[in-house]
Amino acid sequence: MRYTILKYTSVAAIFCASFYAQGQTLTLQDCVELALEKNITIKQSELDIANAELDKSSAFGNFLPNINAQTSHSWNIGLNQNITTGLLENLTTQFTSMGVNMGVDLYNGLQNVKRLHRANLSLLAQQYNLANIIDNTSLLVANSYLQVMFNREFLEVQKSQLEVSLKQLDRTKALIKAGVLTVGDVFELEATIASQEQAVVQAENNLRLTKINLAQLLLITDYENFDIAVEKFDAPLPEILDKDPKAIFEEALTNRNDIKLSVTNLEISKTDIEIAKTSLQPSLSAFYSYSTRISYSDRLTGTGVFNQFPIGTVASTGQEVVRQLEETRVIGPNSFADQFKMNDGHNFGIALNIPILNGFAARNSVKRSKVNLMRSENQFEQQKLNLESTVNQAYNDAKGAYKFYNAAQKTVIARNDAFNDATKRYDAGVMNSFEYTQIKQRYEASVSDELRAKFDYVFKLKVLEFYFGLKLEI
Repeated sequence: MRYTILKYTSVAAIFCASFYAQGQTLTLQDCVELALEKNITIKQSELDIANAELDKSSAFGNFLPNINAQTSHSWNIGLNQNITTGLLENLTTQFTSMGVNMGVDLYNGLQNVKRLHRANLSLLAQQYNLANIIDNTSLLVANSYLQVMFNREFLEVQKSQLEVSLKQLDRTKALIKAGVLTVGDVFELEATIASQEQAVVQAENNLRLTKINLAQLLLITDYENFDIAVEKFDAPLPEILDKDPKAIFEEALTNRNDIKLSVTNLEISKTDIEIAKTSLQPSLSAFYSYSTRISYSDRLTGTGVFNQFPIGTVASTGQEVVRQLEETRVIGPNSFADQFKMNDGHNFGIALNIPILNGFAARNSVKRSKVNLMRSENQFEQQKLNLESTVNQAYNDAKGAYKFYNAAQKTVIARNDAFNDATKRYDAGVMNSFEYTQIKQRYEASVSDELRAKFDYVFKLKVLEFYFGLKLEI
């Protein structure tokens, strides 16, 4: 499961964080791993998995018998009979009691089996939920990473265009000295250069803001030293666009973790109905207990010596009637072991519980579980409809972005040819600076549009690949 994979990626993220502390730049994979290691929502989901594992352990424990031991020691202080004198006296007596009892379910409608099944499903659902959070976090990081890449390349384009304009200004001044152009031709170029310098500043600000946004997503506070790696980046081929949207949707139904989560929740709802039905069935349990008692009081015992005591006479003969009584003496209590055996007792049996009427609680619980199942089914159907709509939208967006990117490339080629021709005509003095600047600005705008279209296409393509279950990489 992705939960196990995350444990290993967390280790990699620790190394990634140590590299960053040394001023190293981060790749997309580094950023994703760092985000997964630090994301609070992911940590909360991991705790949910830990709770689900405990619930599973508790469900397994329901199969085991309940065994409890108890012991007590008591003091009885007050008016009691002294066994040595037979008189009532204020005495303190002590007693120790102990016992063990055990109970086990023999039959309860297979409730324990079904609860264990539900616990397994709940654990699986939490794992799918964690995997879904990981997917969404990875996509969010990739989007932010692409924004940084776009703004960095856009800044380079602006700087390059400014450099071209500065060189063109030098050529213009040279042409003015040569008498090919007039002094007025330099004003338009200087205005263009000033505008491009503003564009460079704006691009630098945008780059810094996107870096800050990515750093905040990774919970990095040292914005000034944070940067991403310089990677070779070409627009990938849109192979996935050769597939039918229906096929992408069917694939998404099998590999999307949020769909797997919904399917698992459906199974949980069905299991809840089965668990609720067990309350309508009789239950049979067995019990056993053992107990004993220890006394610490002195006791009387015979000495073996008997004495005769007259108790009356025979009326007809006058013969004396006597009774023999054994002399007694006070001794200590029996040993602990002897009393343990003498005073022990056993209690065991079986108990049958037959539900007859409980205020409709059991039947209403079954009905309520069925309602929850229908609600889960409706939510799942709605989720499938939303997914199909999202996939179709992502497909159309990616296809449109690809066409727009191709058109932007063609526009750049055409604008570049026009700009090269205008440069030759401008240098020859047959075109004024205003016309030249207009052509140059249209070319520069096409270059910027191409770059923007490129990154827009790449991100939308990655979103579509994400739904198809492909690995997120650039």
